Amino acid sequence: MSVDTLPQRSGSEVDSSGELGRRQVHAVAACYFVASFAALGLPPYLTAILPALGDSQARWAGVLYIVPTVFSALGAPLWGRLADRFGRKRLLLRAQLGLTVSFLVAGAADSLPAFTLALVLQGFLGGTFAATNGYLAAALDGPRLSRALTLMQGSARAALVAAPILVGALSPWIDPHRQYLVMAVLPLAAALLLSRLPEPRPRPAATTSSTISATSPTTENEPEGTAPASLRPLYAFEFTFVFATVISLPYLITLAEQRLPGVSGVTTGVLFALPHLCYLVFAARTHAVLHAHPHTGIALGFGFVTLGLAGHAVAYSLPVFVAVRLLLGAGLTLGLVSLAVLAAGAAKGRAPGRMFGTLELVSKGGAVTAGAVAALANDRFGAAAPVVAGTAAALLAALAATALTVPSSRQRWSRR
Repeated sequence: MSVDTLPQRSGSEVDSSGELGRRQVHAVAACYFVASFAALGLPPYLTAILPALGDSQARWAGVLYIVPTVFSALGAPLWGRLADRFGRKRLLLRAQLGLTVSFLVAGAADSLPAFTLALVLQGFLGGTFAATNGYLAAALDGPRLSRALTLMQGSARAALVAAPILVGALSPWIDPHRQYLVMAVLPLAAALLLSRLPEPRPRPAATTSSTISATSPTTENEPEGTAPASLRPLYAFEFTFVFATVISLPYLITLAEQRLPGVSGVTTGVLFALPHLCYLVFAARTHAVLHAHPHTGIALGFGFVTLGLAGHAVAYSLPVFVAVRLLLGAGLTLGLVSLAVLAAGAAKGRAPGRMFGTLELVSKGGAVTAGAVAALANDRFGAAAPVVAGTAAALLAALAATALTVPSSRQRWSRR
């Protein structure tokens, strides 16, 4: 992952247009990584944490797993509006410090209610996704912004791969519950680094939200998807994409163990991580190809996600399982990159804090819905049922995205 084509100014100042330099974007990405690292590394170990807090069979693990997500979704629009009013840097610092406080409370909690309160605080006081993207959107636009958003997704994917491994490696020496106290250092360090970055200067808006039309066509010289457009397609694609790609995660390890008897924990971990590794390797190159055609990219992304999820139904050997996870990785890469381009285009002429706060609400809503549907489908039909539900959602979204892509292509050819 790189943003080599971002402007290479010094790391201490923004230019006259308010744009951040390359080193500053990398610094923001590093801070997003450590925040994601802390937030993503410990939830998989809730089943090991809860017995010591009075839940001997860890029955509340599934509910508590999504508590931070729910309250992050509820708080994101509020924090986004406050960022537009009081400054994006201040609210980004608030998000990192909020995570610090919540991790300290979680690590010190000695009862299930106290630990639950800490997870509520983690969700409501955190919200680093909206805060980070709002900060970037205040200073970057167009391809520079979409490349930066792609990099932020790479940071989160890297954390998703690495964090559970490190937490597991530390577990023999530090109980996962008390690792919350250790992890509190990460967002605190991120806040200290972010405090050295500037407040982006407001960018002059080429268009206002009142002039944005849902049917504004792209011109021949303007890349598809970069002109401001209705937010509804973006939100619909975001929700459905998150739903389709998350729904297989809660029971993937169980499914792999059922399909591949005797498989090692390392192998199942690699299978889990493969789609995210694909994103890390190919996202920058994918952006270079699709930045002018995001609707085509999102249609292809949903298509590959459909194939990857459907392939789990016939994955009864390790090579086939690897192949379908790689298909899912291709869809994940195409979809996330295209969503970043669409979000960058939609941010034109809008208050970025409010828009990205709402986008986080939609994204987290997709994740919570996926978790709930996965639990119900697994209980009723078994570990393969969640991927069937995800396949159906991805297929419908692929058809909808294709329907949006075809008229745009006809318009471009008719102008030629």
